[in-house]
Amino acid sequence: MPRMSNAEREEAARREEIVRLAREWIGTPYQHQASLKGVGADCLGFLRGVRREAVGEEPEAIPAYSPAWAELGAPDQLIVGAFRHLLPRPMDAEIRPGTVLIFRWRAHLPAKHCAIATGPETFVHAHDGASVAEVALLPIWRRKLAGLFDFPARRE
Repeated sequence: MPRMSNAEREEAARREEIVRLAREWIGTPYQHQASLKGVGADCLGFLRGVRREAVGEEPEAIPAYSPAWAELGAPDQLIVGAFRHLLPRPMDAEIRPGTVLIFRWRAHLPAKHCAIATGPETFVHAHDGASVAEVALLPIWRRKLAGLFDFPARRE
């Protein structure tokens, strides 16, 4: 088995940290527009909360949004924001621990859901009507993938 370089060890440790942070949100109740671990979060709030812990202060304020924002003809804001604040990965790239997953419910609609992979076959997310949970990345979820991203480096 080949030895890992320092850079590979650092990346693996960083990914493990992101997974640990994401799992700390498990059990947080779903609450639209919230982003408080243990109190309430929607999928974007969960992602924002993990990003705050893993990277640092949020880069911009998120304006209020309705539960049906994507269906109201809004541009693909989730994908645009991900490209602005995360590091894009090719869609055919391996899903690694800590990878941010963006989902689109239907091909003709904007992306509307996000999660964090805990491994190639599992992810943590906040789903409407439930609490933050870790679930299997089943084929139905894989078919809805619209983007893969990584968190940027921690800001000091």
